[in-house]
Amino acid sequence: MKRLLVVLAVLSMAAAAWAAPAERYLHVRVDDPTSGQKVRVNIPLSLAASVIPAIDNGRLRDGKVEIGRFQANGVNVKQILEALKTAPDGEFVTVQEPGQNVRVAKKNGILIVHVTDTKHERQNVDVTVPWAVAEALASTSSQDQLNLEAAIQALEKAGDMTLVTVTGNRQTVRVWIDSNSTAAE
Repeated sequence: MKRLLVVLAVLSMAAAAWAAPAERYLHVRVDDPTSGQKVRVNIPLSLAASVIPAIDNGRLRDGKVEIGRFQANGVNVKQILEALKTAPDGEFVTVQEPGQNVRVAKKNGILIVHVTDTKHERQNVDVTVPWAVAEALASTSSQDQLNLEAAIQALEKAGDMTLVTVTGNRQTVRVWIDSNSTAAE
C-alpha cells in the first residue's frame, strides 16, 4: 500500500509539472527590405515583468510609462473602458478622410484599431488588445501614464495572438505573444 501511495504521489507531481503553463514570449520582428536590416526580439514575459519595474529612465519609471501631455479634460478613462468592456461587439468609431481611414471596434473581447494611410507613409497599422490588457494599461492612478507592468502580467494570461502589425513601403513590423522561445520566420 505504501508503494502504491509513493507511486501515486510521484505520478501526481509529474502530472502537475507537465500541466504547468508554458512560458509566454513577447516577440517583435522588424524587416526593412530597402536596407536589408532585420530585428528580432524574443523575450519571456516573466523576464519583462521582472525588468520593467527596475527601469527608472526617461518616461519609464516604476513599471509605468508617461505618455506625454495627455489631457482627459474631465473624462474618466477607466469608466469608459469598463463601459466598452460590457458593450456589445461592434464598430464604435470610423473616420474617413482623404488619404487616411481609422476604425475602432470591439470583437470577441478584443479592442481593434485599424489605420490606413495611403497619402504620406502608405502604411497599414493594426492593433489588437484584449480588454484585460487595456484595463491593466489604464490601471494607474495618473491620467498621463500607462501601467506596462500590469499589462505584461495581463498578457501572460492571454492566448497566442498578434498585437500589432505595421505594413508600409519601407518596413514591416509585427508584435505578438505565444509560447515559442523563437520567432518563426
